[in-house]
Amino acid sequence: MLVDSHCHLDCLDLTPYDGKLALAIHAAREKSVNFILCVCVDLENAKTVLEIAKQHETVWASFGIHPNEKMEKEIEKEMIIEYAQDKKIVAIGETGLDYYRLEGEGDIMQERFRRHIQAARELKKPLIIHTRQAQEDTIKIMKEEKAQEVGGVMHCFTESMSMAQAAMDMGFYISFSGIITFKNAASLREVVAATPLERLLIETDAPYLAPEPYRGKSNEPQYVYYVAEAVAKIKNISFAEVANQTTKNFFSLFKDCGL
Repeated sequence: MLVDSHCHLDCLDLTPYDGKLALAIHAAREKSVNFILCVCVDLENAKTVLEIAKQHETVWASFGIHPNEKMEKEIEKEMIIEYAQDKKIVAIGETGLDYYRLEGEGDIMQERFRRHIQAARELKKPLIIHTRQAQEDTIKIMKEEKAQEVGGVMHCFTESMSMAQAAMDMGFYISFSGIITFKNAASLREVVAATPLERLLIETDAPYLAPEPYRGKSNEPQYVYYVAEAVAKIKNISFAEVANQTTKNFFSLFKDCGL
């Protein structure tokens, strides 16, 4: 049994499934992907993500504003808390820092990140953290805002082992995507090798970042199978061990999933 711990079901290319999301979810189940976390990125898709989760028993949702999203008016902590009340929302995020295309000093992005952590602490829900080229500031804000009180996951991780360790020291899990199957990701595979299986999650981030042998095509939850396969190869352990432990890790972190 597998879990896709981070994807965007509302963005999938459903052309192969006659436009029916239920068929894509069934295709994932055929690959032993029995559970899915559908992640929110802005106010526009928040309602859709929650509706998807409510329509499918084995799908859960999050609520958060992606660090790169532009907003006319910044979201307040109280609004995050209000939006995240539903029992199908099991996490806050994705939130974090992304300096890859940063315009300006990043003050707004940092303050938004702080508000998400504050809301997560009040709600007692784990965080889904997106970080890109912002290692020092991400860890700094996590510590200052006491993110360790709720824990969470560093999603689609592509940074250094030192950052992974700093996050794990705060009780966070490290999640790897199809990027670990790419030929040019040797350094990231070293991070996978060094990350204890007990602190590791797997994801697709679908429809983005499809793993080999589907690289360049639209990603979907069933392809998390290939991420698990890659982790097993990197760690020289069985596929079953990866599947069992990452599923256990998912439910240990996202306790509100209730299974």
